[in-house]
Amino acid sequence: MATTKQRAAAKRNVKKAQAGAKSKQTLKNLPSSTRTALGKEAAAVRRGDAPTRRELEEEARRLGIAGRSKMGKAELKRAVSWAK
Repeated sequence: MATTKQRAAAKRNVKKAQAGAKSKQTLKNLPSSTRTALGKEAAAVRRGDAPTRRELEEEARRLGIAGRSKMGKAELKRAVSWAK
């Protein structure tokens, strides 16, 4: 059972986390063109027109590309296309 002090600390931590998440809202603060591009990329993945990051990483593993786990999706796309 948690003590009163532990419950108070947990409550403070939750409030701090909620405040941080509320203040960040990073997508909302991006330029409109960037938000549009992100939405189009996500829609292409959902339709199956573009590969997911996981699919790109599997392809990179198959091709033997080093450093793939540290690459972002765009870097993986470039590395896979160069390796083919």
